[in-house]
Amino acid sequence: MKTIEWPTVLVAAGCYGAWGLATTIFWQWPVLAVVVATLAITLHSSLQHEVIHGHPFASRFLSVALVFPALGLVIPYGRFRDLHLAHHQDERLTDPYDDPETAYLDPRVWARLPGILRAILNVNNTLLGRIIIGPFISQYAFMRADWQAIRRGDRGVLIDWLLHVPAVALVLIWLSMAAMPFWAYALAAYMGNGILRIRTFLEHRAHERARARSVVIEDRGPLAFLFLNNNFHAVHHAHPQVPWYDLPGRYFAARDRHLERNDGYVYRSYAAIFRRFTFRRKEPVAHPLYRADET
Repeated sequence: MKTIEWPTVLVAAGCYGAWGLATTIFWQWPVLAVVVATLAITLHSSLQHEVIHGHPFASRFLSVALVFPALGLVIPYGRFRDLHLAHHQDERLTDPYDDPETAYLDPRVWARLPGILRAILNVNNTLLGRIIIGPFISQYAFMRADWQAIRRGDRGVLIDWLLHVPAVALVLIWLSMAAMPFWAYALAAYMGNGILRIRTFLEHRAHERARARSVVIEDRGPLAFLFLNNNFHAVHHAHPQVPWYDLPGRYFAARDRHLERNDGYVYRSYAAIFRRFTFRRKEPVAHPLYRADET
């Protein structure tokens, strides 16, 4: 029988504790309060990702309850769950239509876009652009697709959004009694989403072989913690049931094998990524290997 994964539970306790302090006592130092709230919101999203993959309790209900409050405000947990699990069909990774987390577009769609939109999306394909405008672009695309699904009669999507209402309400009730004003909290939520774009920026690349599409970033610093080691992304895709605290050990115990499997798609640190891609596109927005005759 599965035991409680205490490292995850302790991280969750610390996350909510930091979030509570940021929105109350720390507001006497507004910059500190917004920064701590931002980091807590970022970490909370990583905890939701752990829950999606079956952690930390044997009871699914308890695990979901642990991350039910919508600290990030804008993404229903149920939609995050369903889209992320669909993303884990590795043979579809980076596909402009079948991978719900991809940033690539069908080259035919790209060719029809107005010049101003192509310019914006090119900026979004730099790391700085992904951090600053990426949250807005991804949220717009996500909500537009969900609205279309609801209009088509997709009850599952509608139910997930309805369940999102009490999850957001819990946060708003807290904020109504806390010191931090809503505008500051909304800023922290946006910034938290921006930090998460650092994680997703290089997670996947266009490659003929599915096993070579997921990255490893050999970072063990603050960002790796905020992302709960999801920077060892190739390992996570190969072993999605493994908890976050076991991913680095599993990787370094068989480093050569993992890098052979993903065709050497590796970076030493997030610092190296910032040096290389802050103002530079990682790849074209139009999927470089996508062929219309395969659809």
